[in-house]
Amino acid sequence: MTIHSEHPFAEAAGDRSPLRRFRGRMVSPVSVWTALGEGRRAGWTVSSFLVAEGEPAEVLGLVDEDSDLGELLTHPEAQPAVVVNLLGWDQRQLADAFAGQAPAPGGVFRLGEWTESAWGPVLLGSAGWIGARLTAEPPGHAGWGLLVRATVEHVELFDVPTDGLLAHVRGRYRAVTGD
Repeated sequence: MTIHSEHPFAEAAGDRSPLRRFRGRMVSPVSVWTALGEGRRAGWTVSSFLVAEGEPAEVLGLVDEDSDLGELLTHPEAQPAVVVNLLGWDQRQLADAFAGQAPAPGGVFRLGEWTESAWGPVLLGSAGWIGARLTAEPPGHAGWGLLVRATVEHVELFDVPTDGLLAHVRGRYRAVTGD
């Protein structure tokens, strides 16, 4: 077996998409979006999202439509609500598990402590969360992602963890602190 310093499946530098490389240079907050419907919980790690102030305020996010969360949010009888849980640096393993990149024996909701809200599961120990109701139109698409658009109904903020908030840039997690 040979150990290589580069990723064995990475595209050659000249073959990489300039747009994807541009997006990779943008610092993105990491969150876990959760919902409850059909008697089950679903969630997905989302770093492509936007919070828009206004009357009403909205949150928009890109979700993998083949994920459990994507399937639940597009089901006609699903609860039309979502929770956006903002993660801290110490929750990066949870982010990987919800993204399907790390094992989660017994399911992803066994990682961390959760409580129920009117909008879905809330992660205890998060840096904050938003409870939002999906807009009347069904989720559409933006690029390859399922565009989820929801009206913000509830916001809770907690202290920023001492080791910082979890961010994603250039394919890796980074801690973002107020310093």
